[in-house]
Amino acid sequence: MVVPRREVALITNPAAGRGRSAGARDAVVNRLRSRGVRVRSLEGRDRSSAGDLARAAVADGVDALVVCGGDGMVNVGLQAVAATGTPLGIVPTGNGNDTARSLGIPRDDPVAAADVVARGSIRIVDLAVTGGRYYATVLAAGFDALVNERANRMRWPRGQARYHLATLAELRTFAPRSYTLDLDGRVERTDAMLVAVGNGPSFGGGLRITEGARLDDGMLDVVVIAPMRRAELVRVYPRLLDGSHTSLPQYTHHRARRVTVAAPGIVAYADGERFGPLPTTIEAAPGALAVLAPGGAA
Repeated sequence: MVVPRREVALITNPAAGRGRSAGARDAVVNRLRSRGVRVRSLEGRDRSSAGDLARAAVADGVDALVVCGGDGMVNVGLQAVAATGTPLGIVPTGNGNDTARSLGIPRDDPVAAADVVARGSIRIVDLAVTGGRYYATVLAAGFDALVNERANRMRWPRGQARYHLATLAELRTFAPRSYTLDLDGRVERTDAMLVAVGNGPSFGGGLRITEGARLDDGMLDVVVIAPMRRAELVRVYPRLLDGSHTSLPQYTHHRARRVTVAAPGIVAYADGERFGPLPTTIEAAPGALAVLAPGGAA
């Protein structure tokens, strides 16, 4: 299936990636137009205004919505296109870019990402939804969420290094939480350092917390890391980069279609965005997203 190359709406977050989105926009627009794609270039002042622009463009019948920014900007686009059939294109210019990573979209070359959009190959993938809000990657609901909250307050450094520093800072005061998990009606109560509910495999710029999660299997992957000493957590945290944490004795992996997570003092994050305090219920949304990506149907 090929997107009719009539018109796409390109929405830019000028703050993403410390201004990289604004710098990439002109090159992306020029590339798309050179490939015969009409471009409606839009710029959001903030998340709210970008969301309004995205929904208006989809309602107006654009052939695809293209977001230029990081995972947060992708999340804005998801809310506009999920379950509508309008394809989402991604030009990743943020710090984490985990959605693009999972889909094989070029992350270091906006023009190459624009070529993916211009080719018009569509892949149908799942999303997860909680509280009426969709996400594509991982919902963090433990130590990982607290790290995310701290990292989002930091102005330096960029990318994975920001999460590593936030991890070390959060360890000074973190203590395990008591969780109640409802996994398709099966209730478990456990103490844990970390709980993550993945639609895709990674968050935080390539930390593969829900290693093995697939974007098109109709399931959620739930990872629980049991309590460990702080020094041990510091040693094993880098293993998230290659997914080798799955061999830890503290690691447990569940698969479910509907998950409720409850714990005191935790604010959930997904796609790097603040979703709200626990408890929350997450459901798989099979086939909810049409995305312009390599390996899609032409």
